[in-house]
Amino acid sequence: MADAVVIGAGPNGLVAANLLADAGWSVEVLEAQDEPGGAVRHDHGVDPEFSSDLFSAFYPLAAASPVLAGLRLEKEGLDWTHAPKVLAHPLRDGRCAVLSRDVEETVASVEAFAPGDGAAWKELHEVWETLRPGVVDALFTPFPPVRAGARLALRLRAAGGLRLARTMVLPVRRLGEEEFRGKGGRLLLAGNALHADLAPEAAGSGGFGWLMSMLAQTYGFPVPVGGAGALTAALVRRLTRRGGTVRCGERVTEVVVRGGRAVGVRTASGGAVRARRAVLADVSAPALYGSLVAEEHLPARTLADLRRFQWDFATFKVDWALNSPVPWSCPEAARAGTVHLAEGVDGLTRFAAQIAMGRVPDEPFVLFGQMTTADPSRSPRGTESAWAYTHVPHRVRGDAGEDGLTGSWDAREQEAMADRVEAQVERYAPGFRGLVRARRVLAPPTLESMDANLHGGAINSGTTALHQQLFFRPTPGTGRPETPVPGLFLASASAHPGGGVHGAPGANAARAALRRQRTAALSRLQRTLTQRDRKGER
Repeated sequence: MADAVVIGAGPNGLVAANLLADAGWSVEVLEAQDEPGGAVRHDHGVDPEFSSDLFSAFYPLAAASPVLAGLRLEKEGLDWTHAPKVLAHPLRDGRCAVLSRDVEETVASVEAFAPGDGAAWKELHEVWETLRPGVVDALFTPFPPVRAGARLALRLRAAGGLRLARTMVLPVRRLGEEEFRGKGGRLLLAGNALHADLAPEAAGSGGFGWLMSMLAQTYGFPVPVGGAGALTAALVRRLTRRGGTVRCGERVTEVVVRGGRAVGVRTASGGAVRARRAVLADVSAPALYGSLVAEEHLPARTLADLRRFQWDFATFKVDWALNSPVPWSCPEAARAGTVHLAEGVDGLTRFAAQIAMGRVPDEPFVLFGQMTTADPSRSPRGTESAWAYTHVPHRVRGDAGEDGLTGSWDAREQEAMADRVEAQVERYAPGFRGLVRARRVLAPPTLESMDANLHGGAINSGTTALHQQLFFRPTPGTGRPETPVPGLFLASASAHPGGGVHGAPGANAARAALRRQRTAALSRLQRTLTQRDRKGER
């Protein structure tokens, strides 16, 4: 019997398992898929000579994460690399906003759109540098971040107090209009906000766009050398060296609750795996409370709140093996690892509005990844391993385009949507389609079949909108990994602080489990001492 059973070998589950193993616990990780990694995997399925990331690809939050830094995965053979530029947002008129790890290069790019905008970007960066230590500490610690929050409050006061707080909750469209005269700075902020499901008019999208932009400015968008799975492999190697085990092809179907606490799990094969101390679940909140834990063990309030849980946008992804680099009309885009494709902030608003209305966008906002540009080991010299993803509604009520897409995502609809994505790329890189050696389409149902946490293709385990963050995540409460079932902890991106490969939800769950054991041990000791005192009195 292991001290802890971890459901899911995604990055959060593996981080949790590593921290428990560091504390001397025996740990068993059960993964439904045939390989570990969750949404952090790569393969050679597009072309044998090309390494293609299946899901996530760029990792700014991993680079910033003190959780991952503390694991020292470089000792396990993990190496990171960067594209020459972090990201680019080209326009059809030939201009291009570029974000570089060199702040002066970013300033110059933004300044080219309007005099004075470079200085405005530098001011936003100076605010970030003032707040960065406090923001990073608060972001990656359990909620409420008491100590980190206190330090951040002091820095926040020095950086502008309430006025800065107002700036952070602004919609990103309004933030861009207040800070910049031209399109460059506005594009960088708004495009980064839509890495999540935050429309330009959404409250708080300004703060999120600013955070992602500043993470990019400081840490870049690094990638693991060789493919995303290199990060997973390092986590597994570290865990194995500490005595932990990972069993793949073991789908958990039930969390076993006895005597009011979680004592283990059952798997689809009919096996029972007992846990001496804790069960940690790197699964979505709806899966945990709606399937794995029987209703009789959950408060009615939790079940009612779960019915209001909101997923982030569904995702549609295309992978390519290209015979040569992408022929961007804007040469600056050729050196960026990530390229945003939408015609200005208005294009982003139009895209998000179509999704909100349940319509498949006709000109999708495309996030395009140039993986060989970031890591030359991904494909043969002179070629490019590339991907793009966009978002679509979970429930399709119509098609804003001319293909009659219904959301069935059968073979015809997958090919039509992939063509639509390619058409968007062609608008900024004429001749792109002629370079395609091979492509692979990953529609929302395909993504979910490859990782059950990607419900309907949602990649962040729940919306990033303010109403489902902090103490509202995953449902209104404390924002902590503890669940209504003692001994059971939520260790996925459905928990605070949410999506992004940084390991914080897993780390928070592991620390909560360790803290519970320490508290229980102290309580037992106190009871023993009290009993001895009473016997002595007699």
